[in-house]
Amino acid sequence: MKKFSITIAGGGSTFTPGIILMLLENLDQLPIRQIKLYDNDQARQQQIADACQVIINEKASDIEFLATTNPKEAFTDIDFVMAHIRVGKYAMREKDEKIPLKYGVVGQETCGPGGIAYGMRSIGGVLDLIDYMETYSPDAWMLNYSNPAAIVAEATRVLRPNSKVLNICDMPIAIENLMANILGLQSRKEMTVNYYGLNHFGWWTAIRDQNGVDLMPALRAHVKQHGYAINFDDSGQHVDESWRATFEKVKDVYALDPETLPNTYLKYYFYPQDEVEHSQPDYTRANQVMDGREKFVFSECNRIAKNQTTEGSELEIDEHASYIVDLARAIAFNTQERMLLIVENKGAIENFDPTAMVEVPCIVGSNGPEPIVQGRIPRFQKGLMEQQVAVEKLVVEAWQEGSYQKLWQAITLSRTVPNARIAKQILDDLIEANQGYWPELS
Repeated sequence: MKKFSITIAGGGSTFTPGIILMLLENLDQLPIRQIKLYDNDQARQQQIADACQVIINEKASDIEFLATTNPKEAFTDIDFVMAHIRVGKYAMREKDEKIPLKYGVVGQETCGPGGIAYGMRSIGGVLDLIDYMETYSPDAWMLNYSNPAAIVAEATRVLRPNSKVLNICDMPIAIENLMANILGLQSRKEMTVNYYGLNHFGWWTAIRDQNGVDLMPALRAHVKQHGYAINFDDSGQHVDESWRATFEKVKDVYALDPETLPNTYLKYYFYPQDEVEHSQPDYTRANQVMDGREKFVFSECNRIAKNQTTEGSELEIDEHASYIVDLARAIAFNTQERMLLIVENKGAIENFDPTAMVEVPCIVGSNGPEPIVQGRIPRFQKGLMEQQVAVEKLVVEAWQEGSYQKLWQAITLSRTVPNARIAKQILDDLIEANQGYWPELS
């Protein structure tokens, strides 16, 4: 069986060790001959790479391993790029969250003004990765899960329309894992789902088991009472206190359309004031991550590198990232697996903008994704999605044209922002904070 060569772009990310552990756990599914890490921050990546070298030596010493800041080295002789970059790192995420909160607006890394700011930084970074891949390994595929996925996906559609890029998100996977748990199933793969929307902005419309039995009534009964909350154990990425509150808040989001089951992120658009009320303007999610996950992962990596062993390590396999292996397998082996991806609509949602980047189930094979038609959607969801797609398209146009006006319009149009005056104040602060990261706006 062929063995594959993979570049992880964003090699200095705190998620990289968990992804490498996950890849090594699944070598029977996706054989690997080479793993490369690529980042533009050599010092940060080196700490992660030194630990990953030890992990690979222990678990699969025949795999070649390289960490580099040189695009030619990183992108030559590869089959897949797994991209999860964060332009500006957590220091800029902190500004994305705190600047809107100063004006009583949701401060969140992918929703509202914070997501727009992050998108303006991410577009150029992701386009660079695509260009490196196409220059040095033109037959490779990019599996892109860099946030904010909706804006990045729209940018790739407009600016790199013929590129082999698949835009994906792990949030529906995490929610489907909870659904499987609620139903007492062993795996979310026992469910076949229908879903439509935009990234972080969608609804499940049908969920059946492998025998075709309708699972929606049982899920709706649970969600009406508890949201997606279950009796969490203390392990896993999405179960700290803020995530538990998010999963409980789903019951309020669900009440707006009890026929469907919503993505958790809709809370930011339906109940923005509630989110602001429960935020700490001086200590946001970025601070929690920097003081928690960031310190933990780097200290563990430094300890592994120093001791040259993983013995006693508390680094965990990023289990729900295993969908990346499923996606790579679908491309490599033409498995025709059904997966949720962010793709150009082109009629998958019948009564919606054909150029919108929508999140829908697709059959994935060696030629990429084939979207599964979801039919017509109700007026409520259609209206919400049209507004949000307009935001995403305006952001990409603003980036492309260097247009202050269009970025102001984008922020004004977000459901999280109360009026155009506040939108302008937030924008002016974000411009100052993002000097060197955004194109010049005029």
